Amino acid sequence: MNRINQFITLALIVSSNLFSQDKLLTIQDAVLKGRTSLAPKRLQIMFVPESNRFSYIENNVVKIGDNASAQIKDIISLKEMNLLLKSISKDTVSGLGIYWKNSDQFYFSNKQGEWLYSLDKKTISESDHKKIEPSLENVDEFKKGEIYAYVNENNLFISKNGKAEQITKDGSYSLVYGKSVHREEFGIFKGTFWSPNGNLLAFYRMDQSDVADYPIIDWSVYPAKNQNIKYPMAGAKSHYVTLGVYDLAKKTAIYLKTEGPKDQYLTNIAWSPDEKNIYVVVLNREQNHFKVNEYDAATGNFTRMLFEEKDEKYAEPLHPMLFLKNDPTQFIWQSRRDGYNHLYLYNIKGNLVKQLTKGNWEVKEVNGFDEKGTNLFFHANEQSPVNQDFYSVNLKSTKTTRLTKDNGFHIAVLSPKGDYCIDNFSSSGTPREYRISNTSTGTSNTIFKAENPIKDYKLGKWNLFSIKNNEGTDLYCRLFKPVDFDSTKKYPVLVYLYNGPHSQMVTNSWMAGGELWYQYMAQKGFIVFTLDGRGTSNRGKAFEQAIHRQVGTHEMEDQLKGVEYLKSLPYVDANRLGVHGWSYGGFMTTSLMTRYPGVFKVAAAGGPVIDWTYYEIMYGERYMDSPLENKEGYDKNNLLNHVQNLKGKLLMIHGAQDNVVVWQHSILYQKKAVEKGVQLDYYVYPGHEHNVLGKDRAHLMEKICNYFIDNL
Repeated sequence: MNRINQFITLALIVSSNLFSQDKLLTIQDAVLKGRTSLAPKRLQIMFVPESNRFSYIENNVVKIGDNASAQIKDIISLKEMNLLLKSISKDTVSGLGIYWKNSDQFYFSNKQGEWLYSLDKKTISESDHKKIEPSLENVDEFKKGEIYAYVNENNLFISKNGKAEQITKDGSYSLVYGKSVHREEFGIFKGTFWSPNGNLLAFYRMDQSDVADYPIIDWSVYPAKNQNIKYPMAGAKSHYVTLGVYDLAKKTAIYLKTEGPKDQYLTNIAWSPDEKNIYVVVLNREQNHFKVNEYDAATGNFTRMLFEEKDEKYAEPLHPMLFLKNDPTQFIWQSRRDGYNHLYLYNIKGNLVKQLTKGNWEVKEVNGFDEKGTNLFFHANEQSPVNQDFYSVNLKSTKTTRLTKDNGFHIAVLSPKGDYCIDNFSSSGTPREYRISNTSTGTSNTIFKAENPIKDYKLGKWNLFSIKNNEGTDLYCRLFKPVDFDSTKKYPVLVYLYNGPHSQMVTNSWMAGGELWYQYMAQKGFIVFTLDGRGTSNRGKAFEQAIHRQVGTHEMEDQLKGVEYLKSLPYVDANRLGVHGWSYGGFMTTSLMTRYPGVFKVAAAGGPVIDWTYYEIMYGERYMDSPLENKEGYDKNNLLNHVQNLKGKLLMIHGAQDNVVVWQHSILYQKKAVEKGVQLDYYVYPGHEHNVLGKDRAHLMEKICNYFIDNL
């Protein structure tokens, strides 16, 4: 066991014995309160603009602190705010939520709209923001409340000083403007992109006319009603995306002349600081070759290719270029070309200046520059794959400095000048701490420590550790032991997994990243175990790409190493193993039950991918190539071909309105089970999409937990 794992294990053995634990969780407590009142307390904490201060709200009191000294004073309480509101005959508020306009004024809202509070005058006035109708879609503000883009009935509009202008007029169900495209893959989460000074707006245009309609049934109306969506399935026709640029002064729009196949991907949109050029990553549909292209923002003409990247398996560009703060001739690029996601400095001609970070660890998020633009700040997991720290790198010397302390998970917010950060810290045994840290000196002041929110409950001890897979690679795991654990007894085990791309379930954060329903199961006498195997994130390119063209294969190998470890524990009942997962985890659960029958006695698979030919092009073809190119891989991992092998009890669950893993997956599995004479249990949640949320989630988790309690 390595040093960090020894530390985590010892810390948890100590910390979980410090409290008197008498209360028991209900499943409603564990699910509905697990991320609210029974989660470590969070603060709405932020830097105050145009000042050297920070603010947060605690117990409905707005507080302000000095960055350097962390000395804190109260500004206004909820009671005082409501007295002011009553004095001007306005509705009171039940809680405080604010954001700052400047160093003296902050905005807040009540039922009548948005208001402005002045610290200096101690008065309330009407907000200077224009009201934005809540019914508008995809609102993208350039200047808060004054200039913003939005979408209405698939057409793009711009509102400036309260006057709306329609930019496109032919939007329809099949032709969509200003919305996110490519099924929100490749780091895309919106469809409009303001230029630095707000003079131009780039926007997506997505032609879906060749994509087949897919039915989603609304069961809540009489009679039931079909609502089609456009869902491009692997190997089928895709949508076609172009990028427009609208000039607010000229009131004209042009489209970039992006040559290449219609079904290529356009992503990672960036503007030059002078607004003359726009940069687009053009990725082929095969997702193994992309170009970083420059286009003239006035004409749409292609100017030049800055550079290109290829990968024998797949390339996944997720981040646009980031221009240096005080040098418009250079920019930062993120790439995994050396096996891990790192930072590279380029000039505007497309020449590599230097690699800024390097090592067998991943840059996870870039956060900005200091005031002079000489240092860049970022999050990374250099200390351990399960940790996260905040760093700076000097652009001239490439010296990297760790700015956060203590093993665990740090989420930092950088001040506008880059001289301080707010460090939101937790670890497996630390619920949450907020610190204000000086990014130059490394000194910090702790301003808040959250109490253990479950200290009064009977808990199972948990720990975080690693085991080796067949290749000798570390696989990180967490294990919750039953309440009142007795090492001389034998216990059933529930393996909870996901093990798909863009995931990491095991981290050195509170409860090792676990959820509170694990403790509910610990009360019921279960061991709850999770392992992140190959295919998951933040472990480097080779670890993630191991699943390419054979999704499910290496993941199951790693999960079975976890089973091997569990069976080595004298207190594990090897005849009472269960497995549960959702989405990719549902695919993994069903795979384990039918491709390795008999290992698990009971399983619950939620929203499972069953046949990858029914999954979307962008995600599916990245990891599996097309069905034509990889027939063997699609056939081998098509779970319809393994139904007859099912042993034990399997509960399959699906949301009836699922538009991510469409309901057809599990319906076809049911049909095949009937054909093969195989019995399984099945449950549907009408009105829910890919995840069962809200109060119904407690119903879902009660059903899943009871399934294991009753059968294991």
